[in-house]
Amino acid sequence: MKYLVLLAAICCSTLLQAQEEEMYKEASKESQAYHQYRNYLSVPHYPSTKVKDAIKKYVKTDADDNMMMKDAVYNKFTPKEKFIYAMIHPEAYSQICDAMPPIQDEHKKIFGQLPDAFADYALSDRQTKFLEDNKETVIGFFKECIAKNNRIGVNYKQVIVNINAVAMIPFLIETYNKQKKDHDILTMLMLLMKNNNYDVFLGSTSHKKLYGEESNYLSHLDLNKANVDLITKRATDFYNGYKK
Repeated sequence: MKYLVLLAAICCSTLLQAQEEEMYKEASKESQAYHQYRNYLSVPHYPSTKVKDAIKKYVKTDADDNMMMKDAVYNKFTPKEKFIYAMIHPEAYSQICDAMPPIQDEHKKIFGQLPDAFADYALSDRQTKFLEDNKETVIGFFKECIAKNNRIGVNYKQVIVNINAVAMIPFLIETYNKQKKDHDILTMLMLLMKNNNYDVFLGSTSHKKLYGEESNYLSHLDLNKANVDLITKRATDFYNGYKK
């Protein structure tokens, strides 16, 4: 009997180890390359020496591990400087999440959610308020920066969705179509439709798969022309009917 119990324990241990190895198996080189591409952070092309020097000199870590700029300094920043600051220095400490296992075939998927932009940090309330209260100006900054290299870093993506920049939809589609490489732009379009309760999208199979009760952070659609065309058409129709 003791032998059988020991054998069962060994078998269970071996099975668990195999499952763990399968869960954390290395992704293909193509998948790893796209993972790195998805997690690219954009840095505004505007002159930023003043902002960077202020971060070094005036940012203090508080008791909650927030890395806050002194109010007296922050309040003297121009709108452009506040934009730069938000994109390169999120102030609020965010709880660390468990490490995610490697995503297999990441380059063949259109995800329902964006990657996390700032790891252990997030934009503070005052940073978020500035971006929301100055939406039109901020959208102008985004367009200028993105047009420089046709790249939209995950930090830009997250903020564009969070400030509900529906006005950028044609620009986002145009940017995507230049290379058709950054499929998280399609994710942005779907999140904008979802967040604005666009009924055509809410009633779709895509919405159920990506955001339904059985969905999770890694829920995705297959990357193919039919799905790309459907997402961009729905987003265009949504934009055309949106109350501007």
